[in-house]
Amino acid sequence: MAQSKPKTAKPKKPQQVYTLLVQIGRKDGDGLPDGATGAALMCFASGVDEAEAVRETVALLKQADTAPLDVTGYGTLDERLAEGHEIEGEERALMQRALDENAVIVAQVTPFFDKG
Repeated sequence: MAQSKPKTAKPKKPQQVYTLLVQIGRKDGDGLPDGATGAALMCFASGVDEAEAVRETVALLKQADTAPLDVTGYGTLDERLAEGHEIEGEERALMQRALDENAVIVAQVTPFFDKG
């Protein structure tokens, strides 16, 4: 019987908060207003990297009976500040909450409507 090598503990990457814009389509029970064709959700999600934050966000939104279609990542707080984004106190507080609770926070919902 072969002995397995003892696992060396890799240093754990710290959680960071990523800003994500998620476009969702319509689905029964999604809670969007009548006549909406979908919505954009501004989310703050914690993860060790952006890919994990996206996976967690999509999984959570599917559990909440929404239909995620596309995710655009805008990076971490530091990355956004480096790009010149102005980030107000309320937005920073929601980012901190996402980090503290290891959570996905939906900060804003903008429904889409067909013009016609």
